[in-house]
Amino acid sequence: MQRTWAIIERELRRFRRSPMLVVMSLMLPIVQLIVLGYAFGGSVKHLNLGLVDQDRGLYAVKVEELTGAIAANARTFETVRYADLGAAVRDLREGRLNGVLAIPPGFSRRVLAKEDPRISLIEDNTDNFVAVTLAGTLNALVSALPGVHATTERISRAPVLDVVEVYPYVPYIQYLLPGSITMSIFMMVMIGGGIIFMDDKARGLHEGYLVTPITRLELILGFNLSGAIKAVISGSVLMTLGSLIAGVPDPFDPLRLLRLFVVIVLTSTALVSMMFLLMVRMTDPLLPRALFGVLNTVLYFPSGAVYPQQAFPGWMRAIAKVDPFTYAVHALKCLLLKNTGFSAISFDLVYLTIFALLTLGGATLLFKRTL
Repeated sequence: MQRTWAIIERELRRFRRSPMLVVMSLMLPIVQLIVLGYAFGGSVKHLNLGLVDQDRGLYAVKVEELTGAIAANARTFETVRYADLGAAVRDLREGRLNGVLAIPPGFSRRVLAKEDPRISLIEDNTDNFVAVTLAGTLNALVSALPGVHATTERISRAPVLDVVEVYPYVPYIQYLLPGSITMSIFMMVMIGGGIIFMDDKARGLHEGYLVTPITRLELILGFNLSGAIKAVISGSVLMTLGSLIAGVPDPFDPLRLLRLFVVIVLTSTALVSMMFLLMVRMTDPLLPRALFGVLNTVLYFPSGAVYPQQAFPGWMRAIAKVDPFTYAVHALKCLLLKNTGFSAISFDLVYLTIFALLTLGGATLLFKRTL
């Protein structure tokens, strides 16, 4: 192990002498966490809703009052009144409106007579988030109209669903945090480990190892351990800062920190071993830089860090099954969002351990002690 520790010491000294490398490896995941967390996690507001009242009766006025209340309080949308439905639809098609609420003639009379009164929502469904927000808000508005859902029954005969939430509300920035921690580890593995390793080979520094009696296993183990140590530092820093930025409850719970540290160590080891398996036979120093963007896309997005895997097509779920990001993100979500124990993430830990051992063994077998 003395020769292995010599490699680790050399790599960590280089790491200490490159403070900008450390800063850049940490800054991008933090910026990504803040920008994506607040860009995708907030409620949709300030939409433009066209209102066409062709009835002008009592209940049409009540609809207008309710839309005005939403515009003044929740600010989900702002209403723009139109006298002509065609003009409103034309503005919708040209992007000036997000939806058109049309109150047809005779609506108030139909409400009083209980003759299936209907209001039309014409929406721009090219943006699914906006369409769902408008439909949900206006459905609630129609349900709030007095008299529409009045009943003389003391006990409702219809089934009622009571929703019970097990955990407190999780903002999207907290949902995104596990993926950002994994991304910070991956960036340190790629930049602080893989790319520097390839630059050493391109400059001929790698040849110095080949004239020593160090074995292939000791050499690969030294590179992997030094890369894992740097990745653990990066992941731990982002875990601490990200928990404070995202507002994770009780972020400094000692038991939770211990579990998180175990997951970060295993994730770092698995990713750095995978990186060396991919680069052990590479000779072109430009190839890892091109590979970084591909791996970033192929590993990060199928992992469920940004969107639930249940919405993925079959081929994408197949990628997620073997993706180490998937198990790292799942384990971090369990610990950060649910504060579970090791029992909930045991399979994730086992998978990351086996993945690390297999890729480390593969990199050792493929490593050549020749130029």
